[in-house]
Amino acid sequence: MSWGAAGTSADGIAGERRQLINVAYRLLGSVAESEDAVQEAYTRWYALPRGRRDEIASPGAWLTTVTGRICLDVLGSARARRERYVGAWLPDPLPDRAEWGLGPSTGLADPADQMVLDESVTMAFLVVLESMTPAERVAFVLHDVFRYPFAEIAAVLGRTPAACKQLAASARRRVRAARAPVSVGEAGRADAVRQVKEAWESKDIAALVDLLDPAAVMTADGGGLVGAALRPIEGGARIAQYMVAIADKAPGLELLERSVNGAPGLVARRDGVVMTVASFDVTDGRVTRIWAVRNPEKLRPWARHDMP
Repeated sequence: MSWGAAGTSADGIAGERRQLINVAYRLLGSVAESEDAVQEAYTRWYALPRGRRDEIASPGAWLTTVTGRICLDVLGSARARRERYVGAWLPDPLPDRAEWGLGPSTGLADPADQMVLDESVTMAFLVVLESMTPAERVAFVLHDVFRYPFAEIAAVLGRTPAACKQLAASARRRVRAARAPVSVGEAGRADAVRQVKEAWESKDIAALVDLLDPAAVMTADGGGLVGAALRPIEGGARIAQYMVAIADKAPGLELLERSVNGAPGLVARRDGVVMTVASFDVTDGRVTRIWAVRNPEKLRPWARHDMP
């Protein structure tokens, strides 16, 4: 991506916000934290004397550098905060506006509306990013995802370009190690998710077991605010039983096939309220991972929309 000069006009600076939100979300996995980081970067920009702002050839690069540093600080403190988090922590799931008939975003009010949904925001990818050190994550996301040069990443991390290159290489190895050896295309993934939906709706444990890999893992994030398994559930048979138990406890639960972070997923709602957003990883036609976000604070972008 090009980080050329955007000008110092109010419109030019405001126009950088979408890009900054996309960078921050991939670094933090949280819509609210991303918005806070970008807002802080803008606050620092406007706190600069006018003469200093005029000297900056590329406001977009300056804002990205500052946003990256802020995100690095947030990542540094996130480990302690997530140790206090009730149950497993998962990244915020993102809806696809187009699926709800909302069309392109027309304003800047909600950061979730500014997200570009691609491979770099799938839940599987974001979970791998969570395994990285803060410095690895910043180097990898800025370079491999956004094509930011190592010389400028060095300004974010306070390290040499060579050190940043090594950090990105280390992060890249983590990504390669975590990826399934044989995956499926979009159509195959969507078909697997559709079959899971149908088996779940009919409470067919046998069908669910057949659709789930024997070594499948399901991770739920309730944040201590709603009921959710506090530890990952391992094994296709156990996951199938758990899913049917949920259906038994929630009569009237409606399942919708919807894009979650740009990939086929399921949205469960009850009385029009979104209760759970589930992402899936599929290998050889079988579901290997399920990430179920139930924390209502993470479902706010979904709750805003009047879903058909």
